[in-house]
Amino acid sequence: MFELLLQGFATVLQPQVLGILIAGTVGGIIIGALPGLTATMGVALLTPLTFTMPPATGLVMLCGIYCGAIYGGSIAAILIRTPGTPAAAATVIDGYALAQKGQAGKALGISAFASFFGGIVSASALTFIAPQLAKLALSFSSPEYFAMAMLGLSIVSAISGDQVTKGLISACIGLLVGMVGMDMLNGVPRFTFGQVDMLNGISFIPVLIGLFAVAEAFRTTEGLMKRQVHDFSLSGVLPTMADIKRCFKTMVKGSVIGTTIGIIPATGGDIAAFISYGEAKRSSPNGDKFGTGELEGIAAPESANNGATGGALIPLLTLGIPGDAVTAIFLGALMLQGLRPGPLLFKDNADLVYSIFAGMFIANIVFLLCGLFAIKYFAKVINIPKPILTPIIFILCVVGAYSINNSMFDLLIMMIFGVLGYLMQKYKFPVSPIVLALILGPMAESEFRRSLMLSQGSYDIFITRPICLLLLSVTMISVIGAYLKQKKREKSEGKALETSR
Repeated sequence: MFELLLQGFATVLQPQVLGILIAGTVGGIIIGALPGLTATMGVALLTPLTFTMPPATGLVMLCGIYCGAIYGGSIAAILIRTPGTPAAAATVIDGYALAQKGQAGKALGISAFASFFGGIVSASALTFIAPQLAKLALSFSSPEYFAMAMLGLSIVSAISGDQVTKGLISACIGLLVGMVGMDMLNGVPRFTFGQVDMLNGISFIPVLIGLFAVAEAFRTTEGLMKRQVHDFSLSGVLPTMADIKRCFKTMVKGSVIGTTIGIIPATGGDIAAFISYGEAKRSSPNGDKFGTGELEGIAAPESANNGATGGALIPLLTLGIPGDAVTAIFLGALMLQGLRPGPLLFKDNADLVYSIFAGMFIANIVFLLCGLFAIKYFAKVINIPKPILTPIIFILCVVGAYSINNSMFDLLIMMIFGVLGYLMQKYKFPVSPIVLALILGPMAESEFRRSLMLSQGSYDIFITRPICLLLLSVTMISVIGAYLKQKKREKSEGKALETSR
């Protein structure tokens, strides 16, 4: 293991790869610092660039964007009380309050260090836990892969929040889109309507760019947005040893919470951040001061949301199940390179896997250095007016979607799903279930049919294999639990409505 990890560091530290990783991390910080531009959007927007790169280089760049954007969200959260990414929502509470006291530099410094600490802990967990899970998963066959796909699809209700019905509708759209093209096993065209461009199915990347990037660009053009200039006084960014010592226990707990929650599919850094913040407030002797500008109130969510980055990659790389929306895009990037996440990835492409591990470590070091020494320049990014930023996003979207297949049809798909994504945002339909279903739906279908071919049409194959039965049981529990939770919510809302009358 250690030999492979050293080889991974040797690959990442090559000048060209390291330069791209640094550029990706810096770009991620800028994306994260801009309110409205999420880590998901940044990774989706730049994934097409990886198509022309060697696999290790492209995937390491995405790691840099991911880590950088999650950290970058804290910049806007602390300075202008607007979380740059959803994962930084909890950082606003104490971060902005501390900035209002004239200690914005100290807030940004502890945010950078806590983010680094959480990222390193999660990268370590990724390095040492993922290979062990992959060894277990080597016993998987078609029935187990089908069960894993179904387990992944069952988290639609979890990522839909309180819009479960709308989330299921979104997932059905993704499943239908995934059925377009040639049948995987018998080669019969499906839902192509005689269009040659649709024989290969709907390309994943244009859909992704449309749903996230183009839809967000449409949303920002709804009204005129005036430029807001903020004057930031940033001094004393380097945290003192006393500050680090004071927040150390909080960072350890936040990192463990973030990594653990990141491993659980359909959670993510925003959930981890709030849980860590709540635990820090509960256990801190200064808990009653949280919300007034406590350093621990910044360290807790920042260590947790960056702790979720490495944790979310564990189920993706070992089992092929994305832990959150960003890793769902990672799944697409891997498939774009002709790679299939799962135990065989560790067996056949161990050098690539350990390059990703090394990239996660170095990306965290890069954003720490940027956060401590270049934060004044990143803060100025917040002043970019939307009327300038939005056209740039549109241009990048067009270039990214077209570059995959040099196809105008892909641009059409991008625009269609851009409009769809915009309408879904407007009417509060969750978008992530479409991505999840588009990726896992074809996998579930093909592995289900292969399983029946192996068993000569008998469904017993799904209950006579222990791992498959366990995964399907967990899937059923997940679905039933989500249904009961929805019913309980509807019942409580009904009682509240009756009381208000």
